[in-house]
Amino acid sequence: MSVADRSTFKRRLDSLGVIVTEGTESECGELIDEAAGDPAVGVELDAGSLPDRIETDPTTAEFRAAHTGVTDASLGVAAYGSVAIEADAAGTEPVSLFVDRHVVVLREADLVPDMPDAFEWLGPKARDESVDVVFATGPSATADMGGLVHGAHGPKEVHVVLLREGDAGGRDSVSSEVAADE
Repeated sequence: MSVADRSTFKRRLDSLGVIVTEGTESECGELIDEAAGDPAVGVELDAGSLPDRIETDPTTAEFRAAHTGVTDASLGVAAYGSVAIEADAAGTEPVSLFVDRHVVVLREADLVPDMPDAFEWLGPKARDESVDVVFATGPSATADMGGLVHGAHGPKEVHVVLLREGDAGGRDSVSSEVAADE
């Protein structure tokens, strides 16, 4: 991942109305806690940790009542501002789709420049592991029924927690104004 990929990813997310918060893996729980509304459900993360208040084994009622779903992404595609969400036994896909706000955790090292690079990553996983992946790009939106409606087929809001490697640099919250400047 290059600095250009990171800047492109953040600019693309900004154009989609997605908030990006950056920090290190050790800050992940705090970053999620600030981004997630209540009630929140999630899945165990590969990077970082979830705050204790995030329910990882929700009942059907808790899942239906959840405002926020927290997952990690296997991959980010800079040119599109997309994240790859794997369908797995932990329930990552539904946790990312059936809530009003999706908080997605992505390692900066898992960011690729474009779709050809994403398909290079996806090909072996799909062939060898039979993995299903959803590429999510910003909040859900449709204009099928007239005017643009957000949240018709997925979350109304998306917040990306982008984890940098190492502990250098401290935390950086990026709103739409800051992301556009990079």
